[in-house]
Amino acid sequence: MVDRPTERQVAAQLAELYGQGFGGKERGRYRVSMKHLRVLTKRKRVTPAVLRKIGEELFELGYVFIDMETFFVVLAQRTFTSYRRVSDGAVLSLVGGGEQG
Repeated sequence: MVDRPTERQVAAQLAELYGQGFGGKERGRYRVSMKHLRVLTKRKRVTPAVLRKIGEELFELGYVFIDMETFFVVLAQRTFTSYRRVSDGAVLSLVGGGEQG
């Protein structure tokens, strides 16, 4: 029987990759293939439940794990803190000034 790493251990490895240089960048966001996730998890098939748990563990470490169907993206949560917020007025303008239907 294969001694598999926990989802927490895989998340820690993915978080560690964020700080490593590769792909022409010193550090930062990256994408990872399902092939590489199978290697990291020591599984032939990485189930949706395992992927969800890895994402939860990464979130606890300050990262976001996004499923892009053919690969996954790892980003720092702080990336999103400077994004502009949608105002009430902007949303209401899309739904006709607040009319409910």
